[in-house]
Amino acid sequence: MFISNKLIILRNYSTHPKRRVVVTGLGVISALGKTVDSAWKFVLDGKSATKNLPDNEYYAKLPCKVAAPIDSNVIEEIRSNFSKTELKTMSPATIYAMNAVKEAFESANWKPTNPLEKERTGVAVGMGMVDLDDVCETSENLKKSYNKISPFFVPRILLNMAAGQISISYKLQGPNHAVSTACATGLHAIGDAFRFIQHNDADAMVCGSTEASINPLSIAGFSRLRALSTSFNDRPHEASRPFDKKRDGFVMGEGAAIFILEELQHALDRNATIYGEILGYGLSGDGSHLTAPSEDGLGARLAMQRALKNANLSPADISYVNAHATSTPLGDSIEARAIQSIFGGNKDLAISSTKGSHGHLLGAAGTLECLFTLLACRDGLLPPTINMNEPEDEFKHVNFVANKSQKWPENGKKRIAVKNSFGFGGTNVSLIVSEYVN
Repeated sequence: MFISNKLIILRNYSTHPKRRVVVTGLGVISALGKTVDSAWKFVLDGKSATKNLPDNEYYAKLPCKVAAPIDSNVIEEIRSNFSKTELKTMSPATIYAMNAVKEAFESANWKPTNPLEKERTGVAVGMGMVDLDDVCETSENLKKSYNKISPFFVPRILLNMAAGQISISYKLQGPNHAVSTACATGLHAIGDAFRFIQHNDADAMVCGSTEASINPLSIAGFSRLRALSTSFNDRPHEASRPFDKKRDGFVMGEGAAIFILEELQHALDRNATIYGEILGYGLSGDGSHLTAPSEDGLGARLAMQRALKNANLSPADISYVNAHATSTPLGDSIEARAIQSIFGGNKDLAISSTKGSHGHLLGAAGTLECLFTLLACRDGLLPPTINMNEPEDEFKHVNFVANKSQKWPENGKKRIAVKNSFGFGGTNVSLIVSEYVN
């Protein structure tokens, strides 16, 4: 009897009417710039932010010589917004997130002020990796003296501290949630926030992800995995080339992207500008390998299928897929086949990856790319896959939006897109977003 009652409770909960969730604020900082508008223009213009790593003793011995870092002047500018005491408590990734949150709230033209708003607003912000520079520096300091260890060392390297700092700074008392699922982190954070609002745990959520992993140890570690590009060290702008035949690995990027999600009526009651809507969320595990995706693409297919089911949509409803495609020989092909297996009957489908412009932001990749996917739905413009000069033979018929942005085809249908992210450990996530139609 106890088990039976428990099942009934779960069944009633799962069929509870779902609340609509919309996006009302966006913020970003990356190699593409420090505002949403500048980053979106950069991507649509088909440019690359990849450059050579510093020519110093740390990077000189590494096989990969390229990355897509935030401009040093921009970093100094955003650091100037914090006191010296605040900077001691925060990792670079947290600083990036705090900067993006500020823009997101400004673009939403709102932030919670009264007690009820603060209680009903939560945070779901994650990162993929701790600050390895901080770990190395602190290890060296310990060799000199115990007293040289900062009391803020542990808080700085905790993966939930970006979410914690945001919650504390804005006095937010809703869900305080952090996600760390490797390169799927950002999309999981948005999806979890989407569900918090759907199930009435919050009316608004600050969500997204942040990453600051361009350092010698990180580049060395990924190089040892043979994951990074090494064939274009003399032509850095060409190094990240998703789906192209000559791709040989990804380019490390960094930055943060933040969304403000709101329950629809909450947004309408304050006459908010709505960027778009979150429609569905699907998750899966490969159950296969530590770093490589399942060769049959099952994990990717399951995530997309579950997102479609969650949104109550069919493959024919989707016009665009923003792929995870990192520019690795194995991963891009597996994802392309998985997409084709589900959407192959949709001849108007477009697929692109913006990583050619900004590199792979690891935990922050999904949020940044979802931001571009959402703007594509809003503006009716498809961001290009740059450096995509020659696809593999089996994909010659696919529209990868090669090198130049395209207009979203006018077919009388609502503009709806799928965004994919996949991470080490075989973790997969797909999110479905659309233009907002009342």
